[in-house]
Amino acid sequence: MLRAVKDGVTLAVRAQPGAKKTAIVGVYGEGSSAQLKIAVNAPPLEGRANQRLIAFLAELFALPKSAIELTSGASSRSKVFLLRGTSLAQAEAAIISALAHPLTR
Repeated sequence: MLRAVKDGVTLAVRAQPGAKKTAIVGVYGEGSSAQLKIAVNAPPLEGRANQRLIAFLAELFALPKSAIELTSGASSRSKVFLLRGTSLAQAEAAIISALAHPLTR
């Protein structure tokens, strides 16, 4: 789900667009193919769900929106985001905290 890369960390996400609220709903898959499952309160039209995901991830990881880049999966439920300016340990801590104390928007 998380991988350290030169510019920061990549995060694999499984999006559920069209939800009532944006929130982490769990983990999709297992092992190296695991993805953070996030319900998104935006339709999958004209990139609205992707923009909502970027805003949610920016808040979750305490990063500016400009530090979050969708690197693959723009039109798919399975997406990979690059989180610039964070470490693997910081990203893991943010996800563990979010799973224990859900952040919803």
